[in-house]
Amino acid sequence: MHIRAGTEADPEPIADINTTPLVDVLLVLLVMLIITIPIQLQAVGLEMPGRHSPPPPVPPVVAQLDIDAAGRFLWNGEPLADRAALEAKLREAAHEANPPEIHVRPDRRAKYEAVAAALTSAQREGLVKIGIVGMEQFAP
Repeated sequence: MHIRAGTEADPEPIADINTTPLVDVLLVLLVMLIITIPIQLQAVGLEMPGRHSPPPPVPPVVAQLDIDAAGRFLWNGEPLADRAALEAKLREAAHEANPPEIHVRPDRRAKYEAVAAALTSAQREGLVKIGIVGMEQFAP
């Protein structure tokens, strides 16, 4: 029988963490996450013009809608009394034979709700050619 008296050097305990189970659990969670995420099927259909598309035969009619810092609307430079007057102008423009392009030009200090109200009113009246002009003033 042999008795150890501590003369031999005791082996050092292993202080490393076994990461294999941790990696296995993380991989399982990753696979479950990938499987449970719904597939995004929302697409926006855009008709982009070709590189060599011909210019329109007739230049488009443009209506300028300015929104000043106080939230007032100006239709081709003419001040409008309120949103109802704006909607009347937009309704009149929508019923024309060749509806104009609406170029919205908000002031840098205009509130978002005034711009959103103008865009909502134009969309509600059925106008589809709407663009925001003068975005370079918002660049940092």
